[in-house]
Amino acid sequence: MFSFFKLIRYQNLLMLAFMQLLFRYGFLKWQNVPLSLADWQYILLVLSTLLLAAGGYVINDVFDQDTDSENRPNRIIIGNKISEAAAYNIYVALNITGVGIGFYLSNVIMKPGFATIFILIAAMLYLYATSLKQTLLIGNIIIALLLSFSVIIIGIYDLFPATYEGNQREMSVLFSILIDYAIFAFMINFIREIVKDLEDVNGDYNQGMTTLPIVLGVQRTSRVVFGLSFIPLVVLLYYTNEYFAAGNLYATMIYTLLCVVGPLLYFTIKSWSAKTKKDFQHLSKVLKLVLLFGIISIAVVAYNIKHHA
Repeated sequence: MFSFFKLIRYQNLLMLAFMQLLFRYGFLKWQNVPLSLADWQYILLVLSTLLLAAGGYVINDVFDQDTDSENRPNRIIIGNKISEAAAYNIYVALNITGVGIGFYLSNVIMKPGFATIFILIAAMLYLYATSLKQTLLIGNIIIALLLSFSVIIIGIYDLFPATYEGNQREMSVLFSILIDYAIFAFMINFIREIVKDLEDVNGDYNQGMTTLPIVLGVQRTSRVVFGLSFIPLVVLLYYTNEYFAAGNLYATMIYTLLCVVGPLLYFTIKSWSAKTKKDFQHLSKVLKLVLLFGIISIAVVAYNIKHHA
C-alpha cells in the first residue's frame, strides 16, 4: 500500500489538496458572496483534481522507467514493487474516476460542457509523459500551467456559476485574486521544473532527452534560473507595495516579505553558485517552500482584511 502512495506522490497531492481547501475555507468563505458548490461537492472537486494529478504521476513513471533507473535508482516503484500492467490499470482507474466526478460537477453547475476541462487535463498529462516532456521547455510550461490551473478551476466551478449582475464586480475582484495566485504558482513551478531538469541532467542526457540544461549546459542554465528568479521577486515586491502596503495590510506585508520574498531571495543567491545534484535538490525544496508559504498568504490576507476592517 505504501508503494502505491509513493507512486502517486502523496506528499505533492496533500499539498495540492491543502492549497485548494485553503483558497475556499481560508479565503472565499470569509467573503460575503454566494458559492456554487456545497461543501461535499467542493470536496469532490478537490478529489477529482487529486485523482487526475495522481494519474499523471503514474503514467509519467511508466514512461520514465529508464530515466529513473539512472536519476533515482533507489526510488523506482514500477517494475520493482508494482508491475507495469498494474500501473496502467491504476492509471486508467484514476482518470476514469477523476473525469467522471468532473462530469457530475459540470452538470451540478449546469455547465455540462465544462467537463471537457477534466478530459483535457488528463490528455495533457498523458501527452507530457509520452512526448512533451522531451521537448525543450514545452514540458516545463505544461506542468507549471496545470498547477496554476488548479487554482483557476476553483473560480470556474465555485465563483463563475454564482455570478449575476448584482455581484459581478465583487466576484470579478475575487476571480482576479485567484488569477494572481495562479500566475505566482506558474512562475515558481516553471522555475522549479528547470531546477529539476538540472538535477536530472545526466540521466536525461543518456536517454536522449532535450532539456534546457542539455542544450545550454548546467552552468548556463543555472544563470538562466538566476535571471528568471528575479521575475517573481520583482512582481512580489510590486504587489506587496501596491496592494498590501497601500491597503494598510501590514501583517500581510510583513508575512510576504519574511516568508515568501525572503526564501525566494535566498534561492536567487544560492542559484548563482549551484553546481551539483545536491545543490539543485536543495533549491527545488526551497522553491516548494516558497510555493507553500505563498499559498498560505491567501489566508493571511483574508484574516488581515477582516480584522483591519
